[in-house]
Amino acid sequence: MNQSQCAVFGKVRLFSSGAVALSILLSVIFSNSLGRDSLNWQIVMAAIALAVGVPHGALDHLVTLKNSSRARMIFFIVLYIAAALTAVLALLRWNVWGFTVIVVMSSLHFGVGDSAFIAELDRLENRKGASIPVWAYAGAGGLLPVVIPLTNSRSTEALERINSNLVDWHQGFTSEIQIAVAVLTTLSLMALIRRKRYRDVLDISLLAALAALAPPLVAFSVYFGCWHAMRHTARLTSILPNSLKAYERGSQLGAFKAAVIPGLPALIGTIIFVILLAGFSQQELSDSFLWLTLVTIWALTVPHMIVTARLDLAAFKREKL
Repeated sequence: MNQSQCAVFGKVRLFSSGAVALSILLSVIFSNSLGRDSLNWQIVMAAIALAVGVPHGALDHLVTLKNSSRARMIFFIVLYIAAALTAVLALLRWNVWGFTVIVVMSSLHFGVGDSAFIAELDRLENRKGASIPVWAYAGAGGLLPVVIPLTNSRSTEALERINSNLVDWHQGFTSEIQIAVAVLTTLSLMALIRRKRYRDVLDISLLAALAALAPPLVAFSVYFGCWHAMRHTARLTSILPNSLKAYERGSQLGAFKAAVIPGLPALIGTIIFVILLAGFSQQELSDSFLWLTLVTIWALTVPHMIVTARLDLAAFKREKL
């Protein structure tokens, strides 16, 4: 079974890297042919990537409360939804501060989650040699796709289109933030090269290129949906009962589908919720849909990050054994 799991992890990693590389290429092509100021193609790419990413967090209750009673499961779901709704209200009420907190939380969550994915892949491959320290990957892996796109010059128009209140979320400290991330990324790359972790170096390089060459909206959305969500889903196949059964049958595709299909209702629910929220906001749907979609996804990140922290910690503990 480990061999099948290893194959799924490897294919997912290849897919995420390829999706980012393709997004970089398309961004360069569309920027030159349709114009860097054109947002239509950016919104289409972002919407597709976000849709891919939404289902990955919908199985948190199965991960956290395996074999629990129905009453306990319902209580957990109610708390989960309540936390997400509280985050939605906070983001809508305090746009800038709420957004800043989400940026910091997301960077931490994404970086640690990706490090945990690599740690689990190392274990499955029974990799010899120096393991990857969390600090050597998580900082750069989380900050590059989240913070850098939001501090470059191209972010202004995208944030203006999404929500004009967010344009100066960084309080003018763009240069300082970029320098800090550049220093951290350099240290990460040096540590990875020293340990001959060349595949991890490629990951960081791809994320740096995505942040530098793709529009901010595309960079974050593609990373969220095609990188983070896909790798998290691969990790779920190692613990979900239906995925484990599929592995025992020798079905890699079946194992992955078992970790995706149960989350699809969450995508439908998110779309319905966003449409209703846009209607209640008394704004034009076309003007508010993307902002409210992002608010919903960011809000869902709050309880999701808390829940997956246990999964991440377990991955690092297994790696040390």
